[in-house]
Amino acid sequence: MSNLLNRNIVTGRRKSLPIFLCAVAVAIMSSTFNSKPVFSQEAPTQNQNKSDSKQDGVIEIPIAYLSEKRDRLPPLSLLDFRPDDDGIAGAQLAVDDNNTTGRFLKQSFRVEESPATTRDELIKIATQKAEQGLGFFVVDVTPDTLLALSDALKDYNAVIFNAGATDDRLRQEDCRLNVKHTAPSRAMLTDALIQYLAWKRWRNLVLISGPQPNDQLFAASIRHSAKRFGLKILEDRTFKYEAGSRRADGGYEQVQQQIPSFTQDLPDYDVLIVADESKQFGDYFPYRTWIARPVAGTQGLYPTSWHPASELWGATQFQNRFQRKSGRVMRPLDYAAWMAVRSIGEAATRTNTGDPKTLIGYMLSDRFELAAFKGQKLTYRPWNAQLRQPLFVATDKIHVSVSPQPGFLHQVTELDTLGIDRPETKCTAFTNR
Repeated sequence: MSNLLNRNIVTGRRKSLPIFLCAVAVAIMSSTFNSKPVFSQEAPTQNQNKSDSKQDGVIEIPIAYLSEKRDRLPPLSLLDFRPDDDGIAGAQLAVDDNNTTGRFLKQSFRVEESPATTRDELIKIATQKAEQGLGFFVVDVTPDTLLALSDALKDYNAVIFNAGATDDRLRQEDCRLNVKHTAPSRAMLTDALIQYLAWKRWRNLVLISGPQPNDQLFAASIRHSAKRFGLKILEDRTFKYEAGSRRADGGYEQVQQQIPSFTQDLPDYDVLIVADESKQFGDYFPYRTWIARPVAGTQGLYPTSWHPASELWGATQFQNRFQRKSGRVMRPLDYAAWMAVRSIGEAATRTNTGDPKTLIGYMLSDRFELAAFKGQKLTYRPWNAQLRQPLFVATDKIHVSVSPQPGFLHQVTELDTLGIDRPETKCTAFTNR
């Protein structure tokens, strides 16, 4: 196993060398022969992206990072409070990575952070930037704000990268042509977890979900994934609580008595699944259930796009660079923002342009691939613009496995066993692309 791991890491590093050499070669050829980009640009639109104009031969490619202030319930654990730079820190690291290669191609990237307190303010900021020619937006917003922002920018030469919202409807009936998703969908996350349970042959589940809307969406996704991979949900319950309350305020004794009582009459099961995206009760269940069984879902053993303890596929140096720059570990939102900005940089390297329409067309083609410390190339699904990627199945301290699991096959790529596959899509925005 160690030899295989070392071979994967070495292979991952070797793959990055040709990309660097290609960048140098393209730069030399461009300056020597004054060659044109391989991919021709389309005729300028009404607001042709001004970042594509060259000043002193340098293509300036600005990227906006937009986030909105949201009222969130405080988490149970003090360890779960979000850092102030969650997301933007990953985007800033990606800018550094883009500029490392970009300097050889006379490309310069920068990220502009624009937090907003309301949806209207965020849309106003984005519209102003689009009118000034900025064409790339990485966002961490609610699903409804994302749709409103997409509609506001639909007539501009601009594209939005969704780094924060996992809702499946954004990849289904509410998909938009100008939105790409680096955040995994909720279906991808639950498929990753259920695949691992199926591989372990832990087939009998109990589902405990919270009353919040996102809790119910996660629970619905668990039900779909369980049916998809042949697992049984023996019992499905809602754990009711008063939002924002803290049972621990009365002492651990109260929780220690309540959780066993709640789980005492459950049928014999293999794994208890909790659906608590709001982080209001799920952490109470591990080690407190009536019978000794694993807890998984949003707490316990959980699916995630990134884990701060990952050292696979050359990730150690990636983790170290992020920690040196930001002073903390990388979180999933940081990783999604990093992939969004790196997607822009990778496409710009290959096309030698900063025009959003050209770059997005390239990203959705079979020529695009993104190296992202996941052991294989990542690509966008052409039917809904969701970034394909392996997902970790992890605990708080360490990852346990990586999905797709062995034995889950697909006619195109095993990555499409996670989430919404082409035959299941309800997205029509890309049909006549």
